[in-house]
Formats: sequence, C-alpha cells, structure tokens
Amino acid sequence: MTPLQNKLYRFSLRIVGNTAEAEDVVQEVLIKMWKKRTELSAYKNLEAWCMTLTRNLSIDKLRSKHRRTSELQDGLQVVDKSVTPFQHAAYQDTLERVRRLMAELPEKQRMVMQLRDIEGMTYQEIAEALSISMEQVKVNLFRARKQIRAKLINSESYGL
Repeated sequence: MTPLQNKLYRFSLRIVGNTAEAEDVVQEVLIKMWKKRTELSAYKNLEAWCMTLTRNLSIDKLRSKHRRTSELQDGLQVVDKSVTPFQHAAYQDTLERVRRLMAELPEKQRMVMQLRDIEGMTYQEIAEALSISMEQVKVNLFRARKQIRAKLINSESYGL
C-alpha cells in the first residue's frame, strides 16, 4: 500500500492544500480499507476505489472548513547532474508557473490534469476515480492543457 499511499497523499494535498489535512484524509482512507479488508477482492480496480474515496473525503474536509484549494507543495523534483544551474532555475520557474496556472483551473480540469499528468493514471482509471465518463476526462484534460499552454506561451512571448 505504500506506493498507493503516496499517490493518495499527493492527490489529497492537491485538493485540500494542507499537508496535515491531506495526511488525515489518507489515514481515513487506509482505516476504511483496513475495515473492508475482507471485501477488497470484490473491487474491480482497487486504486480507482481508493482515489474516489480520497477525493470524496478531501472534498468533505474542504466543505467542512469552508476553504479553497491552494497550490501543491513541492511534489515534483527532478535532479539531473548534466543540467546547468541556469537550466535548473529555468525549469523550476516554469514548474512553479504551471503549478500556479493549475491552481487557477476549474476544479474538474485541475483534478483530471493532476491525475493524468502528475500521477500517471490512465483515462479509464481517472474516469472511475472521478465518476465521470472517459469523454469528459479527455475533454477536461484537453481544455486544461490548452489553457495552460496558451498562458505559458503568452507569458514567455510578452513577459506577462
């Protein structure tokens, strides 16, 4: 469960925006899994069930606190010895801009992009986790990527 636990944590953190709350959500998911351990073999896709549970608990936590989602903390770190300090700084700046732009996306687009591009889930897994059709997954991902790409190009071209 450790690899799945890390994925659940990152997903919850993306929704609630607070490390302590994300840890609480993952703990609740793991407790629910433990309580249903005898029934887990009945689930067709355990990861999708866990992601759905994580999403629902994260949203419930947000609603109970009346908070808004915030940026994902440092979750993507790439270390390459052949990269110059200038290239590394440029990469980090671009990554931070993408994080800020992702935070501005509508919730569904943000979640789909998080699950696909950061967590590496398949379209089918995302559809099951978010309880939406595969077409909606593709449309939301396309729109999210298009919006972020346009804003990145705009900011690089005009410094905005």
